[in-house]
Amino acid sequence: MHLGAQELIIILIIVLILFGGKKVSGLGRALGTSLREFKEEVNKPTAETATVKMGDEETTAKKDGET
Repeated sequence: MHLGAQELIIILIIVLILFGGKKVSGLGRALGTSLREFKEEVNKPTAETATVKMGDEETTAKKDGET
């Protein structure tokens, strides 16, 4: 289902009428904060990936030392 610009504008007007301007701006702010936190957590390296990277570096160092 594809929503065009006209449909999105109508939906936004209905939401604005139902919730009011202050509530909509608060919802938008909360949504933006949530998305920013989600992106930070997704891009944050975990302990597991750090261990794998260390393992790869150790393996590379052993191979270089052998030659």
